[in-house]
Amino acid sequence: MKKGIHPDLHDVTFVCSCGNTFKGTSTKPGDTIKLDICNKCHPVCTGNFKTVDTSGRVDKFKKKHNL
Repeated sequence: MKKGIHPDLHDVTFVCSCGNTFKGTSTKPGDTIKLDICNKCHPVCTGNFKTVDTSGRVDKFKKKHNL
C-alpha cells in the first residue's frame, strides 16, 4: 500500500437520537458522530411498520383479492 494516500481511521462513538450509543471506526474527524436512526429504533429492525394510505389503495387491493 502507498503511504500518505489513505484516510486516517480512528475509533468513534456513534450516538443515536433514541439514546442508543455504540463504538465503531470512521474516517470522519471527531470523537462522536450523531445519528438520526439506528438498528434499535429503525422500523425494519423493530417490526413497527406503519401503513400510510391516504387514497384507499390498501382497502381497494384487499377488496379486489378478497382479503
